[in-house]
Amino acid sequence: MSLAIIDAREWQNQFDLETGQKKQDTDPLVQMVSRVLHDNPYPGDVDKQANAWVTRTALDLIDGYHPDLVCLSYVQQFFANRHFDHPKQIREKMYGAAMGEAQKFIQTSGYTPVIVGTGGLVPLEGEMDLSGLDGLAICSNWSARYCGIHSPSLRDLDVIASLKSLGKIEVMISKEEWINLFLSQQPDLDMPQDEGLMPDFLVAARQGLAFKTMGTTLRKPINIPENNFQVPVYTPLGKVEDLRDIKNLIRSNLSNHKIALILVEGVGSAHFPDNTFSCKNGVNWFCNEPGDAFYLTLSTGKHQVFAYPAGYRSFDQDAENIRFPFSGYMTAIPQNTLALDLPEKSIAVGNRSMFMHMVFGADIGIECFARNLFNQGCMGVIHDKSKYGQPPKGKLR
Repeated sequence: MSLAIIDAREWQNQFDLETGQKKQDTDPLVQMVSRVLHDNPYPGDVDKQANAWVTRTALDLIDGYHPDLVCLSYVQQFFANRHFDHPKQIREKMYGAAMGEAQKFIQTSGYTPVIVGTGGLVPLEGEMDLSGLDGLAICSNWSARYCGIHSPSLRDLDVIASLKSLGKIEVMISKEEWINLFLSQQPDLDMPQDEGLMPDFLVAARQGLAFKTMGTTLRKPINIPENNFQVPVYTPLGKVEDLRDIKNLIRSNLSNHKIALILVEGVGSAHFPDNTFSCKNGVNWFCNEPGDAFYLTLSTGKHQVFAYPAGYRSFDQDAENIRFPFSGYMTAIPQNTLALDLPEKSIAVGNRSMFMHMVFGADIGIECFARNLFNQGCMGVIHDKSKYGQPPKGKLR
């Protein structure tokens, strides 16, 4: 049973991750993680020190746990530029500072890096409001490019066709076409348990435009992700062609290296080191935006476009009985993730709430506990206590 520890600065409470019920655990590993949470209060999603918090917390956790694999995400520059309009000079400084924190962690820890950027941002040119359709239009709070259309009327289809004729929508894909495209690339593709939750059509916006629907409750973005069909990757471990190949690259080198997988969101190749290469991030017309599908495709080595992001799908859930209440749309621990069944020790630390404790399957995860930029503290999750106290393995760095 996974344990969640929420630290709100003035208090800490422990919960069962799956049920959300309070519990109490005095295991030495729990005490160590509680101390790390207490000693590293989160400054906030857009605070200039948010990325330094990732580095500091990860190094503190390494001192207490000695992991072989570290998964990090630096996201302050993405949040800050998505929601606020900064001069170009300030934006460039943020991107450079984020890469600087990644380099600082590498130099201090000695871990071999695999640094992955999610690609750059572009200004929001306008929004397409689909909240008035006869059917149901759903888009994830963190998606700009995609929107799911459920049970559209003929009038709805005319509205979509009109937007497409104006060049605002690139493609409108039926459920069958969408599934067949990814099955052709990955015959063993993981499909959602209830295919009926998927939209009848998925529409993709032209770069620079975003969708607005009844479910988009976050504050309006200023900048949104580019259509990043290629993303930058830096590592001395070797070159890969596809985002899905990074999982195997890491696993095949863990016997000889302590490795840090580091995601830097909202940053393109211009801010990456020399010897950076480009990596494929999608299929045909589909590219992963920064978010759960990107993280899970990276972590599982398989496309995760149907179950995640779940924001395109229609849900009917009993809020009182929902599983994993601290984990957003996810109602189960994802399987076949990078660290889930590793014999080696692993941790995940980042300022992306809900992602770090679920998508990598690390023994220990620490992340900000923030919603819509509101800082509610930090959360630590312990999935596996059995490796604590094992001596660190002597490996090349």
